[in-house]
Amino acid sequence: MKSIHVLNGPNLNLLGAREPEIYGHVTLADIETRLSEKCIARGLEFVFHQSNHEGDLVDWLQQAGKAGAGVILNAGGYTHTSVALRDAIKGANVKVVEVHLSNTHTRERFRHHSHISPVAIGTIQGFGATSYDLALDALCALFPDSKKS
Repeated sequence: MKSIHVLNGPNLNLLGAREPEIYGHVTLADIETRLSEKCIARGLEFVFHQSNHEGDLVDWLQQAGKAGAGVILNAGGYTHTSVALRDAIKGANVKVVEVHLSNTHTRERFRHHSHISPVAIGTIQGFGATSYDLALDALCALFPDSKKS
């Protein structure tokens, strides 16, 4: 069975409460529930993690690579700083769709650069929590044996 791993970086555990004018009112638990239902409908195994610690994300990327899983990655602030995450994606040869709730290019200048984008299949941003759904659709296009929902 193919699987989808959704990995979330620092401060995403605060979704729904943290700066709702930027990130919206949807919680990370809401996103997890919705994506889990969609993966089940498509016959995909679903793994969901969040950590404020970079090393956890590196470990999970490597595990996903070994499992041949597709990854939806919202690295949060690590997007702009972490060479370690970039190297984990490249080294584990994992298929990653980079996700951001907001459009990083309309925000502070330091958010305009991503270390993840050059090693990701693609980037989806600016659509709030729907960005995750769009990323799932993109990854499922790579798994022709999964069902459309």
